[in-house]
Amino acid sequence: MGKLTKAAVPIGVVSIVLMLVVPLPAAVLDLLLGFNIAASLLILLVSMNITRPLDFAIFPSLVLIATLLRLALNVSSTRLVLSDGYAGKVIEAFGHFVIGGSLIVGLVIFIILTIIQFVVITNGAGRVAEVGARFTLDAMPGKQMAIDADLNAGLINETQARKRRIEVTAEADFYGSMDGASKFVKGDAIAAIIVTLINLIGGFAIGVLQKGMAPGEAVSTYSLLSVGDGLVSQIPALLISTATGLIVTRSAAQGDMGSDLLAQLGRNKQPVRIAGIASIALCLIPGLPKLPFLLIGGLFLLAASRLRPTRTTTPPTSSPRPRPSRTPPRPSPTGCGSTRWSSRSPSTWSSWSTPPAAVTCWTG
Repeated sequence: MGKLTKAAVPIGVVSIVLMLVVPLPAAVLDLLLGFNIAASLLILLVSMNITRPLDFAIFPSLVLIATLLRLALNVSSTRLVLSDGYAGKVIEAFGHFVIGGSLIVGLVIFIILTIIQFVVITNGAGRVAEVGARFTLDAMPGKQMAIDADLNAGLINETQARKRRIEVTAEADFYGSMDGASKFVKGDAIAAIIVTLINLIGGFAIGVLQKGMAPGEAVSTYSLLSVGDGLVSQIPALLISTATGLIVTRSAAQGDMGSDLLAQLGRNKQPVRIAGIASIALCLIPGLPKLPFLLIGGLFLLAASRLRPTRTTTPPTSSPRPRPSRTPPRPSPTGCGSTRWSSRSPSTWSSWSTPPAAVTCWTG
């Protein structure tokens, strides 16, 4: 199994490169498009369930492979669209579902998805990765000095110090790689726009000039395939972009993202209760439908009533031990009293400033 896994990744990468040149049948293209969507969804779910970014250290290389796969599928689908006017059931189904009989609606939805990915998610994730890499590199000397100080103080051994140094170096390399991986995602978004425009213009020209179609028929046929192809490539790209943003903005925590989200949002009842009251208060605005806001406000109030706020407990501070008194106790008037002192035990006088020379009580 291990040898098969080691050989699968190089074979897969070489196959992706060959897909850029070798034509694919429509059935194989449908299978690969479904695999691309499922793999992108898997990457997103894994990125949401990690506790720290280094738990998914292979992600930058995975982003490069996923981007190369999407570009190879774009080239293969473009070849089928322009040569045969048919690119498989998946692209055709996406085109019919999104366009719904209107080319303008399909193009507008495709442009909106591209803007969301390129302008919002990809730019934000790239900026966070760039700043994270810069601050991680700046903090490396301090972390190395802290590890050396713990080692010299005997708090950790040599094996633990070596492990911590490897983690510090891996963290810096990871954020540097994520800075470059965000550029792959941004370039993929630009390439998707260009490929869709090529499909629209080239398909119209081939349909009218080579196949003798009417202009309206050519626009209807090739616009359906072009928008379907663009959406099939944009949905996995959007999932990968979201996973990139989640990983670079993920700070070290004790649990996965879902557990931390519920724990931190439900820590206090008061904000949830106020949000429910505010949602119900929106019903007072004339013209607004009251049922959605009543349902949302009721759900918030119900959640606030069932929340159990967690209190952060601070460890009790240990009170300082009282210092022994330096004033020797006086003997009772009747003799030795309840406390017997022995002049033969000068060790009991070590906490006194002067030994009690006047004490004449004996232990026996």
